[in-house]
Amino acid sequence: MKNKNKDVIVLGLALLAMFFGAGNLLFPPSLGLIAGKSWIICGIGFFITAIGMPLLGIIGAAKAGGTIQDVGNKVGPTFSKIFSTVIILAIGPLLAIPRTGATTFETGIKPIFSSASPILVSIIFFGLTLFFVIKPSNIIDKVGKILTPLLLILIFTIIYKGIVSPIGVASTVMEGNPLSKGFTDGYQTMDALASLVFGSVMITSLIAKGYNKVEDQVSLTIKAGVIAATGLAVIYGGLMYLGSTASSVFPADMNKADLLIAITDNLLGDFGKIALGVVVSLACLTTSIGLTATVGTFFNKLTNDRLSYQSIVIATCVFSAVFANVGVDRIVSIAVPLLVTLYPVAIVLILMTVFDNFIPKGAYPGAVFGALLLSLYDGISTIDMASLGSLISKIPFASAGFAWLLPALLFGMISTRLIKN
Repeated sequence: MKNKNKDVIVLGLALLAMFFGAGNLLFPPSLGLIAGKSWIICGIGFFITAIGMPLLGIIGAAKAGGTIQDVGNKVGPTFSKIFSTVIILAIGPLLAIPRTGATTFETGIKPIFSSASPILVSIIFFGLTLFFVIKPSNIIDKVGKILTPLLLILIFTIIYKGIVSPIGVASTVMEGNPLSKGFTDGYQTMDALASLVFGSVMITSLIAKGYNKVEDQVSLTIKAGVIAATGLAVIYGGLMYLGSTASSVFPADMNKADLLIAITDNLLGDFGKIALGVVVSLACLTTSIGLTATVGTFFNKLTNDRLSYQSIVIATCVFSAVFANVGVDRIVSIAVPLLVTLYPVAIVLILMTVFDNFIPKGAYPGAVFGALLLSLYDGISTIDMASLGSLISKIPFASAGFAWLLPALLFGMISTRLIKN
């Protein structure tokens, strides 16, 4: 029993570290700023999708067999491949990996070196990512084990100082439905999607510790998940409160990174701002490395080695380095249509997998299709054409009307490798 308790605590803290990416720091304060006096109701909605669904996702993945493919197979093998591919792309080069580079520049580098070039920072950041990914080293694991506690200590210090000496009072009233706003903004953490991938990590760890029974794996996963969820609730709740008290000080449309920096500077001074920047930047680097390696491994296995691990991680780093330069807020706005489309499908699949014993096997395809039908409409309706046009304009040769050229060449080479002659 003593060993089980120790294992649960260790796994729970590890799971907290996996979910608590440095980029996740940006969303709760910003949401609290917008919510103002309604921050508690808004926080409940945020907790459902940013904490509750990831917890259920871990449990669902464990019950299904441990991997995201096992969860997708509940619908069918073809759906599983498509679903898992889209999830990996979302938590990889399309959204999460570029966001680590953008967060590093806006939160870590710019506050200290105001004249720094975002392009240069992006090249250095993803150059380091590529170095560690192509040449795996346990150095980055050791650094990550040091950085996570430091980041948590710093965040708890900021939250404590913000509670005992608030920078202001919650003064604004959110327009619209705060519960719904919190619920949909929770999509941006992407943790429910990531939980389907983290499930395999949990199962592998439990098996390595000698827990071979499915019942034990599910039971310990639930307990570890509760520990992680509790930690996230304290962090997210505290940061949302700080954001709400800042509503009387800062404008509601303030840039997310600037808001976090301003709150930290107000509460802890220049030292806190610099310390936050350094720790967040390094934490983003470890996150980028882990996600890039995950993308490389996934697509290498999916294509049965037709796409090499090295070529995948190189392409991921190059694409992410370019995409990161559109900035955190722009990446977030671009992410909305994909996440609004993807999340309802993931939520339905997670809930059905968790309660699989009560679900008819034939219900999975219909339920997923029904959710996708409406979520696809919602996703299309949220597309910001101005942001999309701005992104496309950054593609090489776009100014000459040939934005399609490089994508055509890139995907042509990929399909050549994937499809046997």
